[in-house]
Amino acid sequence: MRESLRSQFLVEERSASNEELARVVILLCDDRFESEYSSFNDMFIMLRNIMRLSIRIVLAAAFVVCFSRSVVAQDEQDQQDEKRDANVIRVDVNLVLLDATVKTKAGKIMGDLKKEAFELREDGVPQNIEVFSRDELPLNVALVLDLSDSIGPFLGPLRDAANIALAALKPEDEVALFTFSTEAELRVPFTKDKTEIARQINAFQVGGATNINDGIFVASKYLLGAPPKGRRVIILISDDVGTSAGGQGTRDIVTETIAADATVYNLKIPGYNPAGTLFAAAMVPGLVNIRSVTEQTGGEIFEVKDVAHLDEVFQALINRIKTRYTLGYYTKATGASGKPHKLDVRLAQSFGKKGHDYVILSKSGYYVH
Repeated sequence: MRESLRSQFLVEERSASNEELARVVILLCDDRFESEYSSFNDMFIMLRNIMRLSIRIVLAAAFVVCFSRSVVAQDEQDQQDEKRDANVIRVDVNLVLLDATVKTKAGKIMGDLKKEAFELREDGVPQNIEVFSRDELPLNVALVLDLSDSIGPFLGPLRDAANIALAALKPEDEVALFTFSTEAELRVPFTKDKTEIARQINAFQVGGATNINDGIFVASKYLLGAPPKGRRVIILISDDVGTSAGGQGTRDIVTETIAADATVYNLKIPGYNPAGTLFAAAMVPGLVNIRSVTEQTGGEIFEVKDVAHLDEVFQALINRIKTRYTLGYYTKATGASGKPHKLDVRLAQSFGKKGHDYVILSKSGYYVH
């Protein structure tokens, strides 16, 4: 309608009073134009009364006013968007997240640190920490359960311990369940129903070799292919006496786990392992070095001395995961080289020297996907 009007009267030249001119400008900018002035003839009669300015000037003035109003409205919308985005983590850039546990040299958790206490470097270059929290981002936990012969007597207590410990997770946290003996497999994909995980544990039958290598690797591979929904943790539940090396060694397992952006924790439980089994296990080449995997990914080993303390230790492990610091920064790195980028987290100089005055457990690198 506006375009038709503009074309029809572009060659007309009339004069108008200031009041009539104002009416035309307001009218042309009014969003209700089409509905209130559907009659072209009515508009024609009004425009013929224009006596001072040419229609060209009127239309130009209307265009300027309308355009200016549109620009102002867009600026206001942009300002609102900026205010809203200030509280949102950007997802259109390379956000690197890592969790960190900080301990004193005596092993006590340092749990009241502020953002300003941390320093973060990527490949030796200082980074600006733009994300900082403790247990605010969701957790994706992959339980990797040993179902070899030696674990049989502990499945019942383990189910009860899992039911209590996993209940401490937030409702939005998700858990997946993997098992391994001679082979490793996914039993329950990510779910928010923690009681289902505990129920499944009670229904399993034990038997076969102890292929820890594939247990960790299969879980890492699953995490690598899963949508990134939160912080990723693998909890290996085993007596740590491997009898089969599977298809992947320690180096490949660490690489896959770091690529999956996961941290490995180990709930080491007692197992029924006669002397002959322990001797045979010591002779198997290529068994995964669990301590190396946990250290390089920023995790820890929680050892259960006896079944009576299983609940207590399992809950301590879950609480440790929940209370780690989450640090994040936006990287300019690319995946062109195909190599991991090194990460170094430490405290400000006032806290002393890393490794001497305090210890930080965090992943040592990451891959750009």
